[in-house]
Amino acid sequence: MTDPIFDPLKLLDVLDRHDVRFVMIGGLAGRLWGSPTVTNDLDICHARDRANLRRLAEALRETGARLRGVAEDVPFLLDDRTLAAADHFTFVTDAGNLDCLGTPAGTKGYDDLSRTAEPMEIGDRTVQVAAIEDLIRMKLAAGRPKDRIEAEILGAVREEIEREQSEA
Repeated sequence: MTDPIFDPLKLLDVLDRHDVRFVMIGGLAGRLWGSPTVTNDLDICHARDRANLRRLAEALRETGARLRGVAEDVPFLLDDRTLAAADHFTFVTDAGNLDCLGTPAGTKGYDDLSRTAEPMEIGDRTVQVAAIEDLIRMKLAAGRPKDRIEAEILGAVREEIEREQSEA
């Protein structure tokens, strides 16, 4: 089985159509801030209230989501109760990889991130994107070598943004 082509716009459209409340995090969020790092998945931090989990489950079913890195014959019921039972899920969908995190490392979850998230235009939609400070905080808290490197890159991007703002 070949991996589907990564189409984050399709994933964002489905999440938007189902009114899922989320903040974009991870590598794609970093790219929107100016990081040169390439990513092949969409990472979101979703609100964990039951109504939002129901909408998220509906959106995931529409994308054909299935657990990534798990044998296909492992039983998995994609509904709000299952999503409430765990904090992190990694999926492969018809539009590529999607990681859904309730409480990313270094945060208190959706409410924490949504307070400082920046609305950004992506295609013909507006998406809440984690603030660059929050992306750095998550990368440092995750602590993996690749995350520490990306925190340095994001720190340099932040400095460039601040320099440009001070010159304006």
